[in-house]
Amino acid sequence: MNIVNSPAAQSQASVLATNKVLRNTYALLSLTLLFSAAVAGVSMMLNLPHPGLIITLVGYFGLLFLTSKFRNSGLGLLCVFALTGFMGYTLGPILNQYLAMANGPSTVMTALGGTGAIFLGLSAYVLTTRKNFSFMGGFLMVGIIVAFLGGLGALFFEMPLLSLAVSGMFVLLMSGLILYETSNIIHGGETNYIMATVALYISIYNLFLSLLHLLTAFSSDGD
Repeated sequence: MNIVNSPAAQSQASVLATNKVLRNTYALLSLTLLFSAAVAGVSMMLNLPHPGLIITLVGYFGLLFLTSKFRNSGLGLLCVFALTGFMGYTLGPILNQYLAMANGPSTVMTALGGTGAIFLGLSAYVLTTRKNFSFMGGFLMVGIIVAFLGGLGALFFEMPLLSLAVSGMFVLLMSGLILYETSNIIHGGETNYIMATVALYISIYNLFLSLLHLLTAFSSDGD
């Protein structure tokens, strides 16, 4: 019997590969979050203007495409930092607007703390229980498309209630995406740590902004 090709050896190799993807994903995610926060801080200090919806969408989807294209090479890492740095730049002017409001700093910190608690809680739940959430993939894809289109509609037609509803949807959808992507990693469905990092980063970014919007809207000083 070939011990190297035995089921036990293959299973152990699979576990080691999964653990490597998980470890690399969280390491890269930590670095990209720090880099994005640093770029956002510089953007805030310099009081840089927001690039606008069109440039933001073009930049985001363009860099996302490049990241996906080069995900198996060293260029993929550069694309990840370009993407997260660009998103950090767009976040700076948004945070300046919120911080200028009454109780803005406390609201931003509450949203940040809530985002961290949700991400850590959901990730820990999946890693502890090892439940498989792959069944959520189709639902999440459709939900994100609907919420994205709803957000554009709320922006163009100036519909505050729809905007709040979309933020609520994004909180649920991004929470689901964290469950789905973490499950995908530990069950071998996602073997590329670069793409796993991008998915989790996007989840955290949108979760933070959605919580910030909701907390501001429902606070007594947010009107």
